[in-house]
Amino acid sequence: MTAIVHDQVDERKRRFLIVATTAASAAAAGAVAVPFLASWFPSARALAAGAPVQLDVSKLEPGQQVTLEWRGKPVWVLRRTPEMLAQLEKNDALLADPGSKSSKQPDYVKGPGRSIKPEVFVAVGVCTHLGCAPTLKKEVGAASDMGKDWPGGYYCPCHNSRFDLSGRVFNGSPAPTNLDVPPHRYAENVVVVGEDAKGA
Repeated sequence: MTAIVHDQVDERKRRFLIVATTAASAAAAGAVAVPFLASWFPSARALAAGAPVQLDVSKLEPGQQVTLEWRGKPVWVLRRTPEMLAQLEKNDALLADPGSKSSKQPDYVKGPGRSIKPEVFVAVGVCTHLGCAPTLKKEVGAASDMGKDWPGGYYCPCHNSRFDLSGRVFNGSPAPTNLDVPPHRYAENVVVVGEDAKGA
């Protein structure tokens, strides 16, 4: 009769192998799960393309303009002075669409100021003619390089389109419509470009 001899099992090796196998499995599961979970969230590029952008308008000096980027386009935020606002009413006879009836803008932006807060003007800084970039020429009359009759506004040097300080196009400009006003709202002193005004 032959005796069967069982080898002694090394408990330390067994525990080590169990721990090592468990750790390797957890690492593999994590390597698969992280990209999968990350795919549920938009990329930084996607967020930049359409996410709202914000600016504290209380930090703007009167007459100062800041350019933000929203959806790959420049958006101007101009803090208008009382003198700039007073000039807007005088421009109507010079404008192609003073009431902004053919313009791209939210319903809650009305009147000659085309703004929620009269002193703050928000517009997409792209000419409605061929997509060039107009420049701010806020000085009026003799103080401007635009001539003695210039009431202040935006000038597109590519094809000579001219807009007032509400982005309304002057008669005789190649641009067919006023500058676009993007959806925006305010959270106290912060303008949020890319979100509509709530309850407006």
